[in-house]
Amino acid sequence: MAGIGTLSVHAGNNPDEWKCKAMWPPIVTSTTYKRSIVESSKEQEEGISSQYTYIRSTNPTRECLEKSLARLEEAEYGFVTNSGSTAIAIILQSLLSSGDNIVVAENVYFGSNILMTDVFSKYKITASFVNVLNGDPETIESAITERTKLLWIDFPCNPSVELIDIQKISDIAHKKDCLLVVDNTLATPYFTRPLSLGADIVMHSGTKYLNGHSDVLMGVICTSNTIIAEKIRNLLTTIGAVPSPFDCYLANRSLRTLHVRMKAHAENALAVAKYLESSQFVDSVSYPGLPSHPQHELAKKLFSNDGYGGMLSFKIKGDLETAKRFLKSLKIFTMAVSLGSLESIAGVCTIMTHKAMKKEDKLRIGITDNLIRLSIGLEDVDDIINDLEQALEAAELS
Repeated sequence: MAGIGTLSVHAGNNPDEWKCKAMWPPIVTSTTYKRSIVESSKEQEEGISSQYTYIRSTNPTRECLEKSLARLEEAEYGFVTNSGSTAIAIILQSLLSSGDNIVVAENVYFGSNILMTDVFSKYKITASFVNVLNGDPETIESAITERTKLLWIDFPCNPSVELIDIQKISDIAHKKDCLLVVDNTLATPYFTRPLSLGADIVMHSGTKYLNGHSDVLMGVICTSNTIIAEKIRNLLTTIGAVPSPFDCYLANRSLRTLHVRMKAHAENALAVAKYLESSQFVDSVSYPGLPSHPQHELAKKLFSNDGYGGMLSFKIKGDLETAKRFLKSLKIFTMAVSLGSLESIAGVCTIMTHKAMKKEDKLRIGITDNLIRLSIGLEDVDDIINDLEQALEAAELS
């Protein structure tokens, strides 16, 4: 198999597919296509068509992107949706029925939590949230019942940057006749490929690292299970929850530099984590690349390409007001709720991404008033560290 860099540049991009031999996939905006009455006997028998029909079901620009993503995740099938939250909803709608249960690692993306509790509970689909202490898979196994159909984890968890052993969880899932879904947004296929570790479905907020430029809203679903793929494809086609051809073009462009960007994100993040760990103004740092991280050995097993991602979190010495002063003092970092882009982004989770979560629930998963999440960008690392240093000093002295 080709290396991740070669796949990033070439997967899904074949000039011979186009009559004009374009080196870059064109943006095909047409919503409908001229049809031929003549189809092969196999197509007539199976009720399928190799012809393009309507943009909800097929689009050439989107297909290029989906092929690229499937190759990168070592999957047979790839799908893109119009947001990461849509990807979550599509998976749940495709695979669950009234009365079914999902077992979820509690420190998942908060948007997943809201969808599972506020939206799907209306259809009598229950979610059991499990506090996975130090990534212990046995706590998830103990929550599985005869109604459980899916296990759901993030890798790594956001914003705690804790890890869960994907291989162990997949073994548990299959032993219990469940499917495992892994949200691989933070690691990306550059560092981790969950399907190769036993997961049944991998999803992403493509808005984050896969696109990586803060200019596309997108979700991604990949699987090698034909039955699952057909269910997802049918639902996507039916409701039309697909991104525009232009957004697919932008995301496809971004994938070509995924390996370069992720390597730089990780190198910068490790340097920042080491600096913060040495700072007198910091209580603790969570980043899997640090030997001090309680799951550093597991990280070495599950991450590839000598890196551990571009996101970290730390606890500043002080309280919420100290954290606010720190954010206000930053000059290079942007205060925002997203992550995974070229620019460095900072946020206080308790009043931003997790503002709507109850305080007791936040504390149970380690989200305190002084917890700050950093998405480390591609600026010069010395400039990033200098910005953090001056902001920490300003927050302390104010």
